[in-house]
Amino acid sequence: MKNLQKGDKKLLNAWAFYDWANSVYTLTIASAVFPIFYEALFSDRDHYIDVFGMHLKNSALISFITAFAFMVVSFISPLLSGIADYVGNKKSFMKFFCYVGALSCMGLYWFDLDNIYVGLLFYFLGLLGYWGSLVFYNSYLPDIAFEEQQDRISAKGYSLGYIGSVILLIINLAMIMKPKLFGISGTDGEAAMKAMRYSFIMVGVWWILFSQYTYYYLPKGSKETGQKLTKSVVFNGFKELKKVWALLKENIPLKRYLGGFFVSSMAVQTVMLVATYFGAQEIQWESKEQSTIGLIICILIIQLVAVVGAVLTSRASAKWGNVPTLIGINAIWVVFCAIVYFISLPIHFYVMATIAGFVMGGIQALSRSTYSKLLPETEDTASFFSFYDVAEKIGIVIGMCVYGIIDQITGSPRSAIVILGIFFITAIFLLRRVHKKDVSN
Repeated sequence: MKNLQKGDKKLLNAWAFYDWANSVYTLTIASAVFPIFYEALFSDRDHYIDVFGMHLKNSALISFITAFAFMVVSFISPLLSGIADYVGNKKSFMKFFCYVGALSCMGLYWFDLDNIYVGLLFYFLGLLGYWGSLVFYNSYLPDIAFEEQQDRISAKGYSLGYIGSVILLIINLAMIMKPKLFGISGTDGEAAMKAMRYSFIMVGVWWILFSQYTYYYLPKGSKETGQKLTKSVVFNGFKELKKVWALLKENIPLKRYLGGFFVSSMAVQTVMLVATYFGAQEIQWESKEQSTIGLIICILIIQLVAVVGAVLTSRASAKWGNVPTLIGINAIWVVFCAIVYFISLPIHFYVMATIAGFVMGGIQALSRSTYSKLLPETEDTASFFSFYDVAEKIGIVIGMCVYGIIDQITGSPRSAIVILGIFFITAIFLLRRVHKKDVSN
């Protein structure tokens, strides 16, 4: 169809709708159903499996695969950013990663311990597809929206993603709780496992189906920047990162802040990725069914409370400043980790999920906005935020590796939670080096 003009409402809505399409991956696959399904595969045996020539604990294995996936993502993101900035067919690249991610989610239907390598490959490719498509999705924003429209339409995308992912998760929860109502046969346990497998297919279908609205209206690429793909273009993203690294030597407040952000984000992102695995293994649920339902409910609680937490964090930063608020949130995380080490009952987990939602909802948004306020006067903000994103992903790699190693050595993730608490304490000391006056409000 004929390309819509930049700033067109229909074009903006179509772009934002991709969040509705792809956010089901982060909630169903990364946070909720897949971790429960993966843990259930080991219910009739110990938590260890022989894989890659090693005897690994199941949660340590998935931590290492996640870390490896994010390591690959942190490497290819600058490459993809360089491509996205120059080529005129970025929609084709976005589609490619979208379909790789969605089809890999559907492939998880066949995930089992007898074909563990194939299952882990689908898990790896799903993560790669999701983050790869986001590089091109985000790069469209300045192409389709004027500067004064970007904050609003970006927020709308986030809202649509939240609503869409929660809707599908509730449907999946209903399927898992009452599989026979959906025509899923078998014993209660078998039917619930089938329902979880069906939910993986639903994620892939949802992602592909609803992304078509976005692809219908998005232009092929920017005509002004469309160029032949050369070696210089491909590696431009790395050149930009190197330039930002050099500029940090001249911007002490930003350099100090990035140190605190890196350590804090490392811990926060790890908590988000391992929370369900921890709950499945360490909480004394009365039954397997209660475990499944309880863990999904906890994820929904975190999602709902996170919205309130984001609002309260915004108000706190307006009153006390960004850095003091971030220090306060990290202090809450320290207490959180200390308490989680001792919890064992479902009610404990529900309470901690509520607390996690409050502090998780605000820390990410506030961290990004604080970084934005510390940036030097420049029109090249894209390079600085690319650096920010890569730092965040490398932090996830380190955090997941630390968690996995401790879980593997000790046989329990509780000790790893203590280490995450130490990360938060370290972040507090690093953030205290950033003066309040350096961050304008």
